Amino acid sequence: MTKSDLIKHLAEVKHLSKGRSEALVNRVFDAIEEALRHGERVEIRGIGSFEIRHYGSYKGRNPRTGAAVAVKPKRLPFFKVGKALKDLINAQLSRTQEMPAVEETRLRLVPKAESRSA
Repeated sequence: MTKSDLIKHLAEVKHLSKGRSEALVNRVFDAIEEALRHGERVEIRGIGSFEIRHYGSYKGRNPRTGAAVAVKPKRLPFFKVGKALKDLINAQLSRTQEMPAVEETRLRLVPKAESRSA
């Protein structure tokens, strides 16, 4: 589902104009972005939570040249799925739908001398 799909769905379900539903969706996303920018944690019950993770500086390598490169410390957004959403998605699976185990392939090893004579 894309952002435009979400706007369209909200407009249909709540009988709103597309402009009004777009403003609502944009405001929700703006509020999440603003909170994360200020280092706050955002929790949406039943869905999950957003938080900022801090990473220190470290020495990396340029993949092309192999030269050492200093990587600056950074903050990255992280989303953790909530238990209710995880359970909802996994409720559709049952033990009968799990992938069957792959049968092992057994190879017959033939000594080099035997393979030449065969």
